[in-house]
Amino acid sequence: MASIRSQLLAVFLRMTVKKQFAKSGDLIKERESMNKMSAMSVKCKHGELDVLGGVPGEWHHAELGSKETVILYLHGGGYVLGSPSSHRGLAALMANLAQAKVFILDYRLAPETPYPGALDDAVSAYKALLDNGELPEKIVIAGDSAGGGLTIALMVALKEQGLPLPAAGVCLSPWVDLSFSGDSMQTNAKADSILCKESLAWLGGQYLADLPDNDPQASPLFADLSGLPPLLIQVGSDEVLLDDAVRLNKLAKKAGVDSTLEVWDGQVHVWQLMSKLIPEARQALQVIGTFIKTHT
Repeated sequence: MASIRSQLLAVFLRMTVKKQFAKSGDLIKERESMNKMSAMSVKCKHGELDVLGGVPGEWHHAELGSKETVILYLHGGGYVLGSPSSHRGLAALMANLAQAKVFILDYRLAPETPYPGALDDAVSAYKALLDNGELPEKIVIAGDSAGGGLTIALMVALKEQGLPLPAAGVCLSPWVDLSFSGDSMQTNAKADSILCKESLAWLGGQYLADLPDNDPQASPLFADLSGLPPLLIQVGSDEVLLDDAVRLNKLAKKAGVDSTLEVWDGQVHVWQLMSKLIPEARQALQVIGTFIKTHT
């Protein structure tokens, strides 16, 4: 059962964020709101600014432990919102728990740069890591929401290009089906405290432009997942994206991938961002940290 704090947070978000976001359509306002998400996580300083493959981003280093493991982090926000500012608290905590260094990629956003901008930037950054001498067996790709979908799309693209694959992938509440074919899009419509089909359609439409919503490069649920490295997938039981995660895990296993699915009771979308507010956030990140250390 979800903690009392998680239950109260879910009610608060449902009464505020969900109602406002579904009706907003205000790009500037929503980007500003998203960038404040880091305040809900552990307090941390701005990371070290850098550029990988021409794409800017921000490094966060573990306070103790190995610096050999690299996590390329792909933030969420529906390909329209989000930045290193919104996710630096999560990245800093992940770096410490995984004893790694984390690079939050500041990939280009829609509508200014629709598909394939985000995917191209992720591929360029990964190639730059390899060019810089990072070992693929010490690299992990991780991401939340749209960034979770981008994590899978990136690994599929790397496989298709014949590049060395990373050691593992971590998907937090991944959005892997922009065609909304999962049953939970309807069955969890009221239970989800943040997202609804309306808000996701607004985001997805700006990213897809003229691309079909079931194209496997944007909706990697429909991609060939064979040959991918081990996956850890976490999702909340009340999310409209629950079936995205469940089906991703099922199809990955069917393709021979070592995939692990964790459905967390009563948790909101990407609750891992909220470590300052709910105990389940740090607990989930501890699982992620152990998973990354095990596979690197």
